[in-house]
Amino acid sequence: MKALSIVRPAGTQIANGLKTLEIRRWQPDVRTGEEILLVENENFLTADVQEENGIAVAIITLGEIREFRQEDIFQACASYYEDGWLAWEIKTIKKIDNPFSVRAARKLYEIDDTVIHSACLIKIM
Repeated sequence: MKALSIVRPAGTQIANGLKTLEIRRWQPDVRTGEEILLVENENFLTADVQEENGIAVAIITLGEIREFRQEDIFQACASYYEDGWLAWEIKTIKKIDNPFSVRAARKLYEIDDTVIHSACLIKIM
């Protein structure tokens, strides 16, 4: 399964359905409907080899990937707008009711699917 790390509190905001757009500079390599484990961590990971411990907070799927717009600030829980970024629409959210520790790495990365077998999921959207 693919995983995506996101700095706290944005992972919790997504898991609770408050943040429905993720803003990034790069295009994700995911198939339509592919589930992604959302891992909340404490620090921005800036190097490809950088990792830290994180907490699995949700399983999401993405919808449309498009240009970030000024009017997206509220849905993205962003504090400002900057041209040239992409808005990733979060299509579905399954909150993990029993968050657990898992590796956080940069960009999209692979984790063993078995880590989510004991997760209690609550469909948020």
